[in-house]
Amino acid sequence: MKDFTQKYLPHLIVLALFIIVSLFYFSPVMQGKQILQSDIVQYTGMAKQHNDYRAETGEESYWTNSAFGGMPTYQLGAQYPHNYIKNIDRTLRFLPRPADYIFLYFIGFYILLLVLKVDYKLAALGALGFGFSTYLIIILGVGHNAKAHAIAYMPMVLAGIFLAFRKKYLLGFILFTLAMALEISANHFQMTYYLLLLVLVIGVIYLVDAFKKKELSHFFKAVGIMVAGVIIAIGLNATNILATQEYAAESTRGTSELTITPEGAPKDNTQGLSKEYITEYSYGILETFNLFIPRFMGGGNVEDVGTDSATYDYLMKRGLSPAQANDFVTAVPTYWGQQPIVAAPAYIGAVILFLALLAIFLLRGKHKRWLIAGSVMALLLSWGDNFENLTNLDLTGFLIDYFPLYNKFRAVSSIQVIIELCMPILAVLGLHKLLSSDIEQEEKLNALKYSGGILGALCLLFLLFKNSLFNFSGANDGYYIQAYGQEFMDVIKEDRKAIFVEDTLRSLGLVIAATVTLYLFLSNKLKRNALVFILGVLILFDLVSVDKRYVNNDNFVSARQMNTPFQETQADAEISKDETHFRVYDLSTNPFGSGRASYFHNALGGYHAAKPRRIQDLYDFYLEKGSLEVFNMFNVKYLLERDEEGRVLFSENYDANGNAWFVDSIVMVDNADEEILSIAETNTKQKAIVHKEFSELLPINNVEVDSVASIDLIEVRPDYLYYETENPQQGIAVFSEVYYPHGWNAYVNGKPQEHFRANYALRAMVVPAGYNKIEFKFEPEVVDTGSKISLGSSILFLILLIGAVFVSFRKKK
Repeated sequence: MKDFTQKYLPHLIVLALFIIVSLFYFSPVMQGKQILQSDIVQYTGMAKQHNDYRAETGEESYWTNSAFGGMPTYQLGAQYPHNYIKNIDRTLRFLPRPADYIFLYFIGFYILLLVLKVDYKLAALGALGFGFSTYLIIILGVGHNAKAHAIAYMPMVLAGIFLAFRKKYLLGFILFTLAMALEISANHFQMTYYLLLLVLVIGVIYLVDAFKKKELSHFFKAVGIMVAGVIIAIGLNATNILATQEYAAESTRGTSELTITPEGAPKDNTQGLSKEYITEYSYGILETFNLFIPRFMGGGNVEDVGTDSATYDYLMKRGLSPAQANDFVTAVPTYWGQQPIVAAPAYIGAVILFLALLAIFLLRGKHKRWLIAGSVMALLLSWGDNFENLTNLDLTGFLIDYFPLYNKFRAVSSIQVIIELCMPILAVLGLHKLLSSDIEQEEKLNALKYSGGILGALCLLFLLFKNSLFNFSGANDGYYIQAYGQEFMDVIKEDRKAIFVEDTLRSLGLVIAATVTLYLFLSNKLKRNALVFILGVLILFDLVSVDKRYVNNDNFVSARQMNTPFQETQADAEISKDETHFRVYDLSTNPFGSGRASYFHNALGGYHAAKPRRIQDLYDFYLEKGSLEVFNMFNVKYLLERDEEGRVLFSENYDANGNAWFVDSIVMVDNADEEILSIAETNTKQKAIVHKEFSELLPINNVEVDSVASIDLIEVRPDYLYYETENPQQGIAVFSEVYYPHGWNAYVNGKPQEHFRANYALRAMVVPAGYNKIEFKFEPEVVDTGSKISLGSSILFLILLIGAVFVSFRKKK
């Protein structure tokens, strides 16, 4: 019993603390409320048909008709057979959302610090500092759940790596494999990719160290174990990986065949995302100080500046009522950086950064090197094209062109999650070193003096010379000057200065408080436990008070509101009375930036970070300009629009081509450019545009349409369509369904039949003469193949896990 108390009870107490803190921060979840996450609202709209079908039939559909004319559900919550790692993940996320994610932040980081041989009290302190890092809370507020999910498992992956490098091969292999599998299962490959970049940095540092110590055999043994772990982790997630890879090639993340823009100009980038899109969210160089001073550049796009602000006084002097002025100052454009949209600053914490700087003066060895190198790498890459402007070196362009997969991810600023991960580790390791007896008292005092002095002097520099160092002008100021005038903008700048001063003083005060606390400890006027407690209070006050500015109880709504986020309008209700199969295009909102229409109808638009590429191309070339021909060929029967009073109205498109039709001629084209441009001058009801790659599937020389020919859609399910045709002669039928080359199989009278792409994005096929039954079935091989690999990998990992337990038991015995 005594052994249990000494070994496990402290960790159980810490575990309970993490649960309590997670629930306390998101306390409305205990009342059954849910956080209102904008991205999850859109996801709910996109995935409704898919989820409803599963609930009604108990079957899993891997295709939905409700979004972008039709797309796989691989990125919309598809559930795969034998995906047992997902069951483990769900078990770990037992708390109500989003408390489950913050709990994962805590527990993963705690395990990492324990592996790094840090005292459990300091490990708990570091876990709280990591979990409450502002960026990690903000992404939960806006609904980037997959991103938060992937970040939460990063520390556990690192823990497995360090165990392997410490020659704990068996335990390291098990933990690394499990953590890597969970990391991949989070399904945010951009975050996993950034973790890989950090792991490469760690690998280089450890390789150099192994070479110096003549331990290369140990290094490569550890690497070999980790390679095996990655292979098994990939196998455990095989279906998701294979399906994502397959869809990515057909999405906006894949290679485009177009070589021209909608304006007819040459297209610069035909593979992956464009550099402009990737670097749109480049972190400003000055904005880096947001990591230390939360609202260094004004905070989020808009902030509540309160009634004591210059803006409030200005509005009152202009004759506004107190209520009007108060309403306006709750959303003042305080942000003066260069990014288009910023929900909140990526604040790591003044106390955490103070301790991290202290660590730089105290630590020696590998951990210090990889933590600093990884942070510097992330910082430089987060600057994006701002780094190019500073140095004339196009680092991002080089990586886009030559580094594998770098051109698949946008928002380069998000790589700062690596800094969010490294700084708390560095801070706790530094504090651990300060509390040890390995170094002299004088060295500790000097490190304290230098770290406190540097950060304190930096704050004073900003405060004393703010007017000469900064102009407090932002990229979006021109809009407000045009709308309200220069005088109004000058008033807002005064509030920006006030916010800047307030938060700079705040960080200065926290640095002073942390410095004094550590000095009292080094002077033997404060006990170790008291030191840890006070630092814990400072860190929690520092981070939680900033987090609460942006994510708090006001963000929660009733579960019913989240489960039914879109309200049916009278127009939606009227359209729903039409029981035929058709599509809706929603112009009452952003049609390619909202999941609202998908919630109620089969929509041609939708909301997704990786849209079907050909549908996006058609939007860029035609839909954005209101092309009726594209509406017609996709059988868009109804359009939703808003009138001047904001009411949603619908109009019927009587020229829609229908669900399927026979054409009387083929327009054969040589390339993708011709294929998409030909739509503008083609009556798609009569002609089909076909790429020459499908010429072998067109054995008909003369295509004719008999006046009595018919083709009718009889049955529709998300992954199944059944038609009946009657035609005296052989013909070419075009179907108003998205052509997707992987998984859709066509059958005529029960026998497989080839189909091909027409009109850039639709399906077409040769239909024999007479009466025929045509079926389209979505039968993705990738799911079957991936499920078999996942099952085999699960069995293998279970055998290895049992073996590891057996070996460990025998060693102890």
